[in-house]
This record gives sequence, C-alpha cells and structure tokens, in this order.
Amino acid sequence: MSLNVPSRASAWRPAPKAGAQRAATIAFAAQGVSVAAVYTTVPAVTEHLKLAPLLTTTVMVAVALMAGGGSFLGLAAIRRAGPVATIRGAILTAVAALVLIGRAADEATVICAYILFGLAVGALDVGVNTRAAAVERAYSRSVFGSFYTAWSVGGVVAALLTAGAARLEWSVADGLNVQAGIVLLLALCIRSHTLPSSDEPSDTLAQPPLGRRLWIRLIPFGLVLLVVYVVESTVSAWSAVYLRQTLAASLAVAPLAYAAYQAGTVVGRAATDQLVQKFGAAAVVRTAILMLTCALAGMAAAPSWPFAVLAAGAVGLGASVLAPLCLASAARLRPAASEVVLARLNLFNYVGVVTGGAVSGLLGSTGQFRLAYAAPAALAVLLLAAARHFTQPPSSARMESVPPADRADPRLFG
Repeated sequence: MSLNVPSRASAWRPAPKAGAQRAATIAFAAQGVSVAAVYTTVPAVTEHLKLAPLLTTTVMVAVALMAGGGSFLGLAAIRRAGPVATIRGAILTAVAALVLIGRAADEATVICAYILFGLAVGALDVGVNTRAAAVERAYSRSVFGSFYTAWSVGGVVAALLTAGAARLEWSVADGLNVQAGIVLLLALCIRSHTLPSSDEPSDTLAQPPLGRRLWIRLIPFGLVLLVVYVVESTVSAWSAVYLRQTLAASLAVAPLAYAAYQAGTVVGRAATDQLVQKFGAAAVVRTAILMLTCALAGMAAAPSWPFAVLAAGAVGLGASVLAPLCLASAARLRPAASEVVLARLNLFNYVGVVTGGAVSGLLGSTGQFRLAYAAPAALAVLLLAAARHFTQPPSSARMESVPPADRADPRLFG
C-alpha cells in the first residue's frame, strides 16, 4: 500500500490560480507606478525644459493617442506570445521611457520619450486586463477590484515619491530614475503561471467574430469608461498643474492631489469585490456615479489647495469601481475573445483620455481649470442609465453550461 504524501517541494509550490493572481497584481502595481511617475512630473518637466503650455497639452494628448495604438500592438503581441510576455515587454519599454523623459535635454527628445511611453502603457493596458479577466474566470468570482487596488497603490507611492523628490530638490532625472528602478524591480518579480481550464488545448488561438450585436452591447460600458477616463485624465495629467497655477501650491504640494485621488481609489477598489458580492454590480455602480458627481463639483469649487486635495480623494473613491467593473463585465460578453473585446473597449478609454487631456489642458491654458472639473460632473449623472448592464461573474456551476465556443482559450492562460 502506498500513501500519496505530497513532497516538501510541492507543498511549498503556490497554486496556479494564486500565483497567477499575484503576478497580475504585481503587473498592475508596475503600471500604476509608471503612469503616476509620468503625470505627476509634468509640471517639473515643463518648467525644466521651459515648454509652452500648448505644447504640454499637445504632448499629453499625443501620449493618449499613442496608447490607443499601443493597445493594438499589445493585442498582436498577446496573440503571438501570450499576455505575460506582452506585459513584461511593455513594462521594460515603460522603464526606458521614464529614464528618457528624465534625461531629455530638449523638446524633441522629451516628445519622443513621451510617445514611447504612450505605446508602452497602451500595450501594457490590454495585457494586464486580459490576464486579469483570465484570472477572474478561473476564480469564478469578482477579483478585478483587487488588481486595480494594486494599480492605485502604485500610483500613490509614485506621487508621494515625486512630492518627496521635489521637497528634497532632486532633479527631474533623479526622481524618475528612482521610479523607473521600482518599476523594473516589479517587472523582475512577474512569473508565468498556467491557469486551470476545462478546454482542450488548441493549436490556434480562437478568434470568433465579434459581430454588430456585441458592439451594441459594449456601448454602455464604453460610455462609462469614456467619462471615467475623462475624469482620470483631468485629475492625473492636470491636477498637479491645477494646484500649481490656479491654487498657488508649491511644486512639493502640487502632486498631492494626484496622491489623494489614488488613495481614494485604493480604498474604493479594496472594497469593490466584497461590495459586488454583497449588493450586486449595478447597485455599486449607481452609488459610485453619484459620489463621483458630487466630488467633481467640490473639486471645481475648491477655494484652496487643501480643499482640492480632499475633493480629489473623494473623486478617486467614486471613480474607483467603475473601470474595473466595466472591463470585467465587458470581458464576460465573449470570454473566448476577451483580449479582442478589451482592446476594442480600450478605444473608449483613450477617447476619454484624449478628450479630458485636451479640453482640460486648453481650459487650463486660459485660466479656466475649474470648468475642466465641472463639465465631467454633469456628464457623470447621465451614466446612471448604464448601471443595469453591469453583471456578476458566473459561478462554477453556471460555467459548466457555457458553450465551448464562448469559453476562454487555454493559450490566453499561459
């Protein structure tokens, strides 16, 4: 008689689902650090290179446009090498871009560095969200919120580092080098884990046609995502400039609005999965939209920078659940082609980033930054009708009844 006793090595080996979740969490944190490092250093880079306000606005819009292109580069890379390899390559490219932005000695160099960053973050975006969708399917419960919590924690850390570097009077290059080092360290911790799947291995990646009906079903999520990223872009790219120019904050204080915004998203996203399981996705989305509307109005009317920082935190709390729940619900529309669905949905993301970045930048250059926060507050109210389209992850029992054509392709798990 033999006993099946697990070896010491296998006892310490992490389960594939847990390992994949941990790796995806690290990837989201790396993305959060890199994005925050770029946006919170915009005022310092602008002053260091003496960039014209209109040029700064144009560069930020270009970053968003390049991110849209990078999203499709990421989709092609996923089809060829899988999401984990795509994530690693995109993070390393973002690290190079951060260093180049800090060391840029003229306008042409910094523009090229920002464009490179845009391409990298776009590819990284579709990579991490595709991987997150696969992990959530493996767990058969809401886990998207935990990934975006890591994204927000990374953003808070990077924003505080930017503020600390300015306080210590470090150069822009030194501050960005430190943040690039953090992103690189996180990249080195990402491992590949094969997730369990009930599908038979396939030699070709399943690419079912999306069809017009699916595009119609994506519209509610796309509109929510568009408004969310108008807000995200306005706060991320311009809150530091808003505090600096409109509310007379110092360079050390200016990044604190972004830090507060990300801190609010940390709190909200840490509770997202539990709230969805208890109250349902639609109810959580409705509450978040109402909170977002009030917080944006408060930020627009802020009499001083401390009030603006508090309002930015409330904006983050309201906006925190919308993007992860949008992406999770959209990915469930066609699990076998989630990477394609998410790449298409990201178009709304980048339209929102371009619109928010361009409009708020133009308003800011004319001294009307307050309107850049008041306008999205009015738009956010209109999103309440879209809340009913948000769905919950199917249970394991329900997944067994899903037709094979709509199940996830196993190569997306690698």
